Amino acid sequence: MQLLERVRLGLAVGIAKTVTGVVRSLRLGAASVLPGEISRRLHPQLLPLLFEQVSQGVILVVGTNGKTTTALLLKQILSDCGFEVVHNSSGANLINGLISALLGSADITGKISADYAILEVDENILPLVLKDCQPKYILALNLFRDQLDRYGEVDTIAQRWFKAITSLSADTTIVLNADDPTLANLGQQLSQPVLYFGLNEPELYLDEIPHAVDSIYCPRCGHLLDYQGVYLSHLGDYHCPSCGFAKSQIALDSQEHPQILIGVYNKYNTLAASVLTQKIGIKTEAIFETIKNFKAAFGRAEELEIDQKQVRIMLAKNPVGMNETIRAVNQIKKTGKSPVTLLVLNDRIPDGTDVSWIWDVDTEELVELGETLIVSGDRVYDLALRLTYSSESIDVAQTNFELIVKEHLPDAINTALKSTKPTETLHIIPTYSAMLEVREILVGRKIL
Repeated sequence: MQLLERVRLGLAVGIAKTVTGVVRSLRLGAASVLPGEISRRLHPQLLPLLFEQVSQGVILVVGTNGKTTTALLLKQILSDCGFEVVHNSSGANLINGLISALLGSADITGKISADYAILEVDENILPLVLKDCQPKYILALNLFRDQLDRYGEVDTIAQRWFKAITSLSADTTIVLNADDPTLANLGQQLSQPVLYFGLNEPELYLDEIPHAVDSIYCPRCGHLLDYQGVYLSHLGDYHCPSCGFAKSQIALDSQEHPQILIGVYNKYNTLAASVLTQKIGIKTEAIFETIKNFKAAFGRAEELEIDQKQVRIMLAKNPVGMNETIRAVNQIKKTGKSPVTLLVLNDRIPDGTDVSWIWDVDTEELVELGETLIVSGDRVYDLALRLTYSSESIDVAQTNFELIVKEHLPDAINTALKSTKPTETLHIIPTYSAMLEVREILVGRKIL
């Protein structure tokens, strides 16, 4: 590295660390974005320069749902095995967030001493990251409709991913969800090494294909796929009766795999992390041990104890995620241990400004079990209207269903806690910005 380059790098790092110190000392936030944004302006090629210093390689985790939980699990597995790992634990997954995370592990000269960097990446910026950087692994979890005002349909994203990944060398290994037809098709066309994870548990099939489904047509010929069964939205066991396209062979038997966090979606997250870390060379016993002791990422089935009561926060930001969260909560509700649920809907930039997606959510299943539903958030009345329609479509007279509307989030949380007994669990289902607000109210900080 030439002298001028070292000076520019040192200046960018020094200013970034100064900004980080000021932001944190003044309690203005986690400093997970601003330092990276400023340093990138000072040194436009900073990200590839930082990537190159990670000795064993960079792991990018992408997909619509599950990125934060999977990235945290990957980090925990590798850390437990003695590796030094850099991770954007705050969830800041745009380029400025990636740079901030990497700089957080750099010394004042910009030198990073890490074996791996595990970076959760927003699905829309993956092509931008790959333009200048070559990761060691790319782990793609799924593709669902999410924030259509920002991203567009899943086919558009998949095409952009394919174009960006094909430019990489064979040194990058791709790990994909075989149960997602769009991702399976992408993998079958790549020249890079590809590994697949997925489920092989017919007992987990849904009774029918959900209303909020995205990709049930063959990604090659457009014919309707023939599903043996679906596990989650369009994820399942399938083949195309027209062109022969079918699910790729998975690397692990999901029936013999441990799971601690609730929900089918977390089965996918743990399988994904296992396939990748086994590829790295981690022994199965070590992987399973970490999974058994794993604690959820903030807001992702995270469990807190507030006023001697159990609270579980379950982020839901799109139809598929919300439906799976409702499915998991309902399983607990049937035991009588979770009669109160708080739903919080915001429409800010991190959430997506279009909240029409709530009409693709099967809220009838939540209303059908009765009990108490409390709603709040910026779009509280949109959510209340959706639940009211749900209640009118079924016979709630036979249940104890009660809908409580609270515009003010602290009031909603207080009401929910007061309505929850010490032996019960309060489930809070918020969108992203709402989740940060809920955590700040409950524990005095937005993120860990």
